Amino acid sequence: MIRLPRFRPGTACIAAMIACTAPAFAAEPRPAFTPPSAASLPDTEFGKIVRQGEQIFLHTPQKAGKFVGNDLTCASCHLDAGRRPDSAPMWAAYVLYPAYRAKNEHVNTLAERLQGCFRFSMNGKAPAADDPTLTALQSYMFWLASKAPTGVVLEGQGYRKLPAPAQKADYVRGSEVYAQYCAVCHGAEGQGQKNGKHWVFPALWGADSFNWGAGMHQIGNAAGFIKANMPLGQAGMLSDQEAWDVAYFMNAHERPQDPRYKDSVATTREKYHDSDDSLYGIEVNGHLLGSDAPPPGGKLLQTAAKPAG
Repeated sequence: MIRLPRFRPGTACIAAMIACTAPAFAAEPRPAFTPPSAASLPDTEFGKIVRQGEQIFLHTPQKAGKFVGNDLTCASCHLDAGRRPDSAPMWAAYVLYPAYRAKNEHVNTLAERLQGCFRFSMNGKAPAADDPTLTALQSYMFWLASKAPTGVVLEGQGYRKLPAPAQKADYVRGSEVYAQYCAVCHGAEGQGQKNGKHWVFPALWGADSFNWGAGMHQIGNAAGFIKANMPLGQAGMLSDQEAWDVAYFMNAHERPQDPRYKDSVATTREKYHDSDDSLYGIEVNGHLLGSDAPPPGGKLLQTAAKPAG
């Protein structure tokens, strides 16, 4: 039996990049902003660090592997190297930190926000706040936001916020949308796609994907991202209802455990997922989501378990 959560306006998207800060700054109309082109990167010592940040962003497992437990990159969810509007672009995020986040109930610096990305979206571990990896990423974000107004919600910030679906999001309808539009790139089982050792399309669920603590596990975030950006190269093809349905289908599958897990799925849901936007701890097709989740850490956990020598 599928138990559908009820959708209520205003409960979605607290874990997307700076989405939870938007109400504090929201103003209409939102100003537009265009980040500088890659070709305009300065040939200076600062520019070298910015380039390092760009490469970490694009090739995260290769450039920051000691912090990454899956094969996703930052650009898996923040498209076009963090430039694309409605894909949580980095230029729009940079100007809104420090900020209070409901997810951890305190004011976060940008470094702490990025630490969370590594812990949840990358299913890995957080670099130290002063680690060169975070310095490079923040330098890249600062450069992308050059000349953007500080403390202003810009057009295209975060993920698109869709109106509540006309019909409750549906697993079966979502599976049909997925088979028609998504499986060719992401695989019939959501496993992603490689070209040799290089990942071309990320895993959407399973052991190689983001864990239950990541913002993309929330149906509203996923639906907004899908509507604005997918299918790749054909953005806007899906209706709002199709985006909600396929987001539900994607997130109605098991993925690595929330690293904040404590005691039980029920306890963890009550503390961290008590929202109509999360399927963690909800029974879908006879399976309690989160009850059979692989442990968090992915490849980092596997590496740590290998005997020395």
